[in-house]
Amino acid sequence: MCIRTLIFLTFLTFGQLLSAQDDDLLSLLGEEQTTDYAAYAFKSPRVINSHSLEMLHAGALDFRILHRFGRLDQGLYDMFGLDNASIRLSFDYGITPDLTIGIGRTNQKKELDGYIKYRILRQSTGAKKMPVTLAWVSGITRNGLKNPYPGEDITGSDRLAYYHQVIVGRKFSDKFTLQLAPTIVHRNLTSGSLDPNTIYALELGTRYKLTKRVAVLLDYVHSFNRFPGLVVRNPLSVGVDIETGGHVFQLHFSNSAGMNERAFITEANGSWLKGEIQFGFNLSRVFQIVEPRIQ
Repeated sequence: MCIRTLIFLTFLTFGQLLSAQDDDLLSLLGEEQTTDYAAYAFKSPRVINSHSLEMLHAGALDFRILHRFGRLDQGLYDMFGLDNASIRLSFDYGITPDLTIGIGRTNQKKELDGYIKYRILRQSTGAKKMPVTLAWVSGITRNGLKNPYPGEDITGSDRLAYYHQVIVGRKFSDKFTLQLAPTIVHRNLTSGSLDPNTIYALELGTRYKLTKRVAVLLDYVHSFNRFPGLVVRNPLSVGVDIETGGHVFQLHFSNSAGMNERAFITEANGSWLKGEIQFGFNLSRVFQIVEPRIQ
């Protein structure tokens, strides 16, 4: 019995030594190290109005309806804004996990818009450590009104506006995400010489997860050089995300009627204190059009 026990213990010890040596070799070679990427910092590529740091999956098509009623201060005659509405329809498509494009149309000023969004860095831990996600967005809008500037002899390029944005954000925990986005909006033609063609702004977006399917959001943009003749009220939106299967349904209040970057950053917005805010909702339905390749 003693000899058998000794042989058994010898093989057991030798096996553990070999296993430990293999683990050390794998560690030196880096084969056991993995990279974990932060996911679902936001449930949507948009916070409320603004782009979020989140991207669409490759081959995914996001059909989005943005609906905003009139101002609450319009009173009972207009059912506190329910009799009036603005709407934006859009299609966003994920070309790769790091590249998304999109188009949309808003009934206000009959604007068409398009954008391209590229993720430069992605928050991760493990073998590749990256503390933040970094993305770039560039977009264009076109005013479709027959006579957008009465009395002006305008050309096709006068109808255009552009924006560029860098999004820097971090998912601090399973519940909380914060992003900042320096933004430039340029309009080829404005209402007057005192209204600057180029607006500089900074967006702040946050998400706090309440339950598995419900989160609250805040979307605020501070403009630095708006037209001095206007009472500057920066766009502030507060909302709730509700996830239901393949849908993300969002209810929100906003002092901005505009639903693209040119509109809500450069136009006059209402006062929260005076009730000059709109109730609205965003509805997103994602379809997997092309199955992603297995790496």
